[in-house]
Amino acid sequence: MSTRTRPRRRRRILAAALAAALPLAGCGPAAPLVEDPYTRLIAEAQGDVPLPPGARYDSAADAPARPAETPGDAATPPPDAAEPAERVPGIVARGRIIIGVDSSLNLLGYRDGAGRLTGFEVELAREVARDIFGDPDAVDFRYVDSAERIRMLAEGRVDAVIRTMTVTGERTRRVSFSAPYLTAAAGLLTTRSSGIAGVGDLAGRRVCVAGGTTSEDTARELAPESTLLLVANWGDCLVALQQHQADALLADDFILAGIRAQDPGTVIVGERLSTEDYAVAVPLGDTGLQRQINATLERIRRDGTWRRLYDESLGRYLDPADPPAPRYAEPEEEAPEAPAGDGAGPGGDDPGEEEGA
Repeated sequence: MSTRTRPRRRRRILAAALAAALPLAGCGPAAPLVEDPYTRLIAEAQGDVPLPPGARYDSAADAPARPAETPGDAATPPPDAAEPAERVPGIVARGRIIIGVDSSLNLLGYRDGAGRLTGFEVELAREVARDIFGDPDAVDFRYVDSAERIRMLAEGRVDAVIRTMTVTGERTRRVSFSAPYLTAAAGLLTTRSSGIAGVGDLAGRRVCVAGGTTSEDTARELAPESTLLLVANWGDCLVALQQHQADALLADDFILAGIRAQDPGTVIVGERLSTEDYAVAVPLGDTGLQRQINATLERIRRDGTWRRLYDESLGRYLDPADPPAPRYAEPEEEAPEAPAGDGAGPGGDDPGEEEGA
């Protein structure tokens, strides 16, 4: 076959697929509204689409919801007058800080059109590096799934995690937290034609959540008659909605805003389900790194950097907000200092497969 005839044959195959799919459009229940009917017809012609990698369905009632989490003790060590070399000597000696983030969460941690990693949480990580080294690019990023955040810290593969991590009582027994940098409200996102107006409409429907998150716990508690689609990353939920593998997505408003910005065919519905603080997680007892990060948070609250970062990312899609107020621990509340060498984190090894900023 000549190269000139191949495109014609591909066009004939595509036309046949579309023709086969078109008669089906009037049969059975109406298909959910999608913004691109061409994409829907191709998907129907090709048959079932596989779930995102690692995703699985699970009845919300199969695993009982964990006991309602009381918010973790938000008290954290205040900044002090020490220099970074005193607070985090291991990190300073290495010359870079290693921080776990997301790379596919629009507005928070994602790659822009030029391929640069950006978003509110990514830019916050750069501000931490700026205060340690005087260079906002002295940071290496690791891409961390929701369910792996604590394990990555425990194994010393990252110095800190800035990835929509809610402060809870259970987590404060496994990691230490900075002061909060965002206060989130859980909510529900769905397609415009789904007929879902709130959590009361989720019985028998498929709800997408990232596994191992507080959103999974909330879904099991508030929608026990639903089926959960558990995914590794929130971006997979948007794909699942577009491929009709999920009917709704339950997550915090910052996550929902990023997904809503990517697909105008989606809408946020219902009331706020809960509020919770995001904070930077560090290895348990690493008060030196806590103080260092809290010093950065204190600075960006005071000099306007926090508001600039918010306005450039989340503020384009959400109401104006103020930075959360810190609650610093009294001296007797503070955890004991980590053993000598705290702040060294993963050590001086090669940063690994993820690129630096």
